[in-house]
Amino acid sequence: MQNQPSPSAQTTPAPAPSHVFVIVMENRSASQAIQGGYTSQLAAQYGVATNYHGVSHPSLPNYLAITSGSTWGIADDGFHSLPAGGLGAQLTAAGIEWRAYMEGMSGGCYRNGNGYALKHNPFAYYGGTCPVQVVPFSQFATDMAGTPPRFVWITPDMCHDGHDCSTAVADAWLAQTVPTILSSPAWKQNGVLFITWDEGEDSANSVLTLVIHPHPLLHRSSQAYDHYSLLATIEDRLGVSRLGEAAHANAMSGLMASFPLASGA
Repeated sequence: MQNQPSPSAQTTPAPAPSHVFVIVMENRSASQAIQGGYTSQLAAQYGVATNYHGVSHPSLPNYLAITSGSTWGIADDGFHSLPAGGLGAQLTAAGIEWRAYMEGMSGGCYRNGNGYALKHNPFAYYGGTCPVQVVPFSQFATDMAGTPPRFVWITPDMCHDGHDCSTAVADAWLAQTVPTILSSPAWKQNGVLFITWDEGEDSANSVLTLVIHPHPLLHRSSQAYDHYSLLATIEDRLGVSRLGEAAHANAMSGLMASFPLASGA
């Protein structure tokens, strides 16, 4: 097992406060995911990383890569009690409010069922405890109607993420969920939504990743990115240091409008 990823010494200017939303879908190569009607509409209007790849197989190591900058040497979907840390703990320590919404979760982090799968909830692996910020997806609409946290993570259930159901079903779930984000002041005021898939089904492990920003600088980028790039982009956006392999990754900043620096930065 790999050692705990350490924050990078790299200093990144802190952006002005803005919101970051992340939705992680399942098991589609880029060419498959783009076949969804609503997904295609988003790709035509917003930013697309056209050379983005998962870092491993199966699901769990990819989720850990997005949230800690490491796969921890894990190559399965079983439970592994990892040291405390990861993105959630980093944001908590920085005083940044965050929440991870798990669709179907009804009996806590460690009880699978009702479409919820622990392997798609990376925050439960760090420190062997379930953070209070991990909540059922049923709370999402209420939070969005008020003031959502700065960082929002969404894991759909095993059908809606495309794992157990068709691309059309997953696309329809996105069509129902994403407009709630895009109509919110939190997104409209320089927020950003990332939609990615955990792993591809082709030999290149190609993954569709959408960067949905109100004012994208670029609509397409062919630069090589992966899940460490996504973590780097999230951390840069929230003004915290980069964890693990994210320290060496290319951030996807070109697919977003430039943001003003925080006062005094």
